[in-house]
Amino acid sequence: MEKRKLGNSDLEVSALGLGCMGMSYAYGHIPDKREMIKLIDEAVKRGINFFDTAEMYGPHTNEELVGEALAPYRDEVVIATKFGIKRVEGSLIQDSRPEIIRRSIEGSLSRLKTDYIDLYYQHRVDPNVSIEEVAKTIKDLVKEGKVKHWGLSEAGIQTILRAHKVLPLTAVQSEYSMWWRGPEEDLLPTLEELGIGFVPYSPLGRGFLTGRFNKKSKFEKSDFRNRIPRFTPENLEANQVIVDLVKKIAVDNDATPAQIALAWLLAQKPWIVPIPGTTNLKRLEENLESVDVKLTSEELDNINSALNKIKIMGSRYPEELEKRTGL
Repeated sequence: MEKRKLGNSDLEVSALGLGCMGMSYAYGHIPDKREMIKLIDEAVKRGINFFDTAEMYGPHTNEELVGEALAPYRDEVVIATKFGIKRVEGSLIQDSRPEIIRRSIEGSLSRLKTDYIDLYYQHRVDPNVSIEEVAKTIKDLVKEGKVKHWGLSEAGIQTILRAHKVLPLTAVQSEYSMWWRGPEEDLLPTLEELGIGFVPYSPLGRGFLTGRFNKKSKFEKSDFRNRIPRFTPENLEANQVIVDLVKKIAVDNDATPAQIALAWLLAQKPWIVPIPGTTNLKRLEENLESVDVKLTSEELDNINSALNKIKIMGSRYPEELEKRTGL
């Protein structure tokens, strides 16, 4: 497996990570825990060493799953988890007060069966706690050996700049894919200037870019996609134009749509490490082969030109969740 460094840090990870959220949260049916442990085990054997979870996934059950699965490989893998969101009476509340961060790290360490977190993200920026205070708390945790590197998820440029001054960031995690290219305007240039790595989540557009869904697609009641405007029947139909484009590129490159979507991301910058999630071994193997799909500069220019002409319909988040991003 090809390796990449996240920005200017010494944190080297596999070119593709594995997003573990869907193994116990968010997408309807919850797979069998033992099967997911086997899947993570297979991921390690196939060269993935970068695994992403969060204390709120489940909540807590995802960290427990990841911790149990990776315990035999702890010294060989990089575990990323997140703090700063808690569930209160069914609502998700941002809370990054220092005492809450310290409570969170102890819980995550216990569930993940480890003495340290390789990469600890603030899950969402807390508007009620200064990012300097958050950074100082993480700095103390680094001194204590409980955290090796830290990052932010879905943070705005000014927050990134302020945080980085107190304690250099290793990575920023945000959504990025062929059908959500928002980071290209300001975020990617800022990260490049500061030497911060970028970890795109939902690199396959929550499955949409694989060609699996159309206007007739139905999701389980508990599936998060039911709340996403882009996944309404009319928007699924309107956005098929981008799927058609990806399918054509895939045929031209003897690849699958998923492999093209991931190869496109990998080609953007050498410090970008996507974390596609899956609960299926065949999908995992398919995703891994994307590392071997090399798009030429001419192909990338043509793809980007075609993408620029496509108007994507529907927001990537419902309004109340979009308000939590970019602070």
